[in-house]
Amino acid sequence: MSTILGAIEGGTRMRVAVLGLGEAGSIYAADLAGRGVEVTGTDPAVPAAPPGVLRAAGIAAAVGGAGVVLSLVGGRAAEAALAEALPAMERDAIFADLNTAGPQDKRRLAERAGRDGIAFADVAVLAPVPRARLATPVLASGSGAERLLPILAGWGVPAESAGPEAGVAAGLKLLRSVFMKGLAATVLEAVTAARAVGAEDWITAQIASELGESGPALVARILEGTPVHAVRREAEMTDARAFLETLGASHPMTDGTIQWLHALAAGSPY
Repeated sequence: MSTILGAIEGGTRMRVAVLGLGEAGSIYAADLAGRGVEVTGTDPAVPAAPPGVLRAAGIAAAVGGAGVVLSLVGGRAAEAALAEALPAMERDAIFADLNTAGPQDKRRLAERAGRDGIAFADVAVLAPVPRARLATPVLASGSGAERLLPILAGWGVPAESAGPEAGVAAGLKLLRSVFMKGLAATVLEAVTAARAVGAEDWITAQIASELGESGPALVARILEGTPVHAVRREAEMTDARAFLETLGASHPMTDGTIQWLHALAAGSPY
């Protein structure tokens, strides 16, 4: 048994590589380092790594010797990051793709990793990472999912299996997004209309009361976060619509959500 595989299965100290040190990547890297995990990170757009994280010069340097590679580079860069990482990875390491993408994209990445003999995990992050940080719930599917789940559990990550097929976790996340982003669009539409008659606070309180104890915080996050992240969320919902089309499902609500997000991304006030 190799040193890395033994570390993974035995729970001993191992290195983790984080590709992409944006908002989510930097949080994962920092929190893992804070738990005593040896973390290397890389991101050409970020000049410094979080405290406790060793900044690598590039992807190949980051993944060398790592038992788990976490990719948080964004959907558009995911394939290029995987291609650069594979030649430098240990054969018994796990490549975990946490980027939001369609099921077909995740399956393509899994096939690419499989040709190099690397276990691949399609990991769907099910809530904004800044809210719960390392405790953000995830779904995992793919050839590397079953090996990854106990590792995630050891880090305090609430993780569930979605089976051995890459793309399943991604598809379930997109179905969730149909509801969550659709809810956000509905909230924005109602609040915008209420503002015109001076009833913004009243309608906000009405909406929050229907969403349970966490309603006020959820509505606040929707109103604050949706305009800020509109570009990324529009791309996510476009992937969701494409997935719905493969299922033969109608998507008028998703179409409306995409229109809202597109307008917000273009700078239109809500």
